[in-house]
Amino acid sequence: MDKISTILVPYDFSLTSEIALNYAVSFIGKNRNMKLVLGHITENTNAPEITEKFNAIAKKHNTHLKFPLELVSKSGTLPEAILDIQKTKKLDLIIMGTSGSHGNKERTTTKTAELVLQASCPVITIPQDTNDFKLKNIALVLGTDEIDDKKALGVLLDVARKFNAKVHVLTIENKPGTYGYSEADEKNENLLEYYLESFYSHRVFIENNDLVEGIFSYVSEKEIDMIAILPRNHTKNISPSKGKLTHALTLQSEAPILAID
Repeated sequence: MDKISTILVPYDFSLTSEIALNYAVSFIGKNRNMKLVLGHITENTNAPEITEKFNAIAKKHNTHLKFPLELVSKSGTLPEAILDIQKTKKLDLIIMGTSGSHGNKERTTTKTAELVLQASCPVITIPQDTNDFKLKNIALVLGTDEIDDKKALGVLLDVARKFNAKVHVLTIENKPGTYGYSEADEKNENLLEYYLESFYSHRVFIENNDLVEGIFSYVSEKEIDMIAILPRNHTKNISPSKGKLTHALTLQSEAPILAID
């Protein structure tokens, strides 16, 4: 899937989910052909109060959308129920709010972080402090392994193209070795230049023993609006990543995360 035409927003009428919905509406923006679905998890899928609340939300946002908001209620638990909605409705992208670990250093996971690692579709996580929509600079976090599956870049290209955003490719040098001159690095560079077209800005290698700290420092310094990451390494030659970095970024990032799968 290269082009995003349908978006699922997990919605529980909380402030965090409302921020994610606002982001999704802005994400659609002038692209009126994109459809937005709200996924609500409840034990009483026919509750009148849910319909009443949804109608109020729809009235607020439908004026900005070509297709009216759709509500899908399902019983179950997160993230299983949300992922079931995504698969059943064949939705392209999930945009989900997160409170992360801000203000609670003891928190080691969230439902959003769990969903990101289990999803088989792209997910954008929206931190609860996100106020304004802006998407001009994206940082793609990339390791030193060769990307064999160019389809992994299709969603990133679609997002960059929609907003005329520049893609910075960031590799953190957190282990001894030579960076930027390997055969895999050269192949990745050619792949990025070709498939990301004019939206590819540059690749940078930064020394930092702390992977997460290195990413966040770059994001802050360069005013990055979104961090993109491949939760599973899209290569034929190594085993899939367990997603530790994706999990840490989802919990701690103050910028939206695009997890591509």
